[in-house]
Amino acid sequence: MDKTQCLIIGTGPAGLSAAIYTARAGMDTLALGCEPKVAGDYDIDNYFGFPETITGKELIDRGLRQAQRFGAKIECERVLDIHHGDGDGFVVKTIRREIKAKAVVIAAGVARIRPGIDNLADYEGKGASYCVSCDGFFFRNKKVIALGEGNYAANQALALTNFTSDIAIYTQGKASAINGDFTAQLEEASIPIINQKIVSLKGENGLEAAVLENGETIPVDGLFVAMGEASALDFAKSLGVTTKGAFIEADYEQKTNIPGVFAAGDCVGRFLQISVAVGEGAKAGRAAISHVKKGMKKGE
Repeated sequence: MDKTQCLIIGTGPAGLSAAIYTARAGMDTLALGCEPKVAGDYDIDNYFGFPETITGKELIDRGLRQAQRFGAKIECERVLDIHHGDGDGFVVKTIRREIKAKAVVIAAGVARIRPGIDNLADYEGKGASYCVSCDGFFFRNKKVIALGEGNYAANQALALTNFTSDIAIYTQGKASAINGDFTAQLEEASIPIINQKIVSLKGENGLEAAVLENGETIPVDGLFVAMGEASALDFAKSLGVTTKGAFIEADYEQKTNIPGVFAAGDCVGRFLQISVAVGEGAKAGRAAISHVKKGMKKGE
C-alpha cells in the first residue's frame, strides 16, 4: 500500500493552496484530482494581485507549478472511497490503488449529481442512502441497488458484498462508464448492470419497491446513490464527518469533528469565491501540518 503524510482530495484553488503549505513545510504531500471546474477559459478579474484579467486555467496552472516546486505530487486520479485505517490514519481508495495517509484535506467542491427520483428525499434514512460504509450493515441479506453509471457506483456495489449477495447496479438510463477491471469484478460477484431509470420509490414504513420509467415495479430494500464521481459529501459521510445539508462542517481552522480530517473551499459552503478557497486551503494545510507533527512526536 502506498503511503503519504498528507493526502489532499481536490486540485482546485483550495486543494493546491493546502498542498503549497504542507509541501513547503516538508510534509510528504499527495494531491489527487482532475480538471477542477475553475480551470476553464473564462476570465477572472477580481482576484487580488492581478490588475489584468487571468483565465481560470492559467491561475490553476500557476498554482499547480508552485505546489510542485515545493515537492508536492499532483496526480490526475479519481478517489472512489476513503475510510479509517487500522490504528491511526486513513485509507484512500482510487481506481488503481490504496493509499494510507496521516492527514486528509477534503477540497473536492460540491459536485453531487442528483439521480432524478421524484420522491427520493422521502426515503433518505428509510432505505435510501449515500454511504455504504455508514449504512450497509443495516441491509444484511437484503435486496439492494447501487445507483450510478461509473466506477464509483461499481465500487459501492462491490463494497455491499460484505453485507449481502442480492445486488444490482441501475445506471439511471445512462450508458455504463464502468471500466474493464470493475466490470470483471462485478461479473465475478454476479452483480448485473441494468441500463434503466428509477423514477420513484414506494413503501409505507420504509423503502419496499422502486418504479422504473417503463412502469415496472421492482422490490428493493436498500438504495445507495452513487451517481457520477464520489463527492466531498460522500467522503465526509464515509468518515463520520459532520455535515449540514450539502456542505461539510469545519471550524475556523478548517478542522472537522474527525481528528486528522480537514475541509476547505466550496465544500464547506461559505463565500464561494476563489480567494476564500485559497485562504481556507492555507488554513487547512497549516492545521494538517500541526496534526502530522503532533503524531510524529507521539511516535505514530
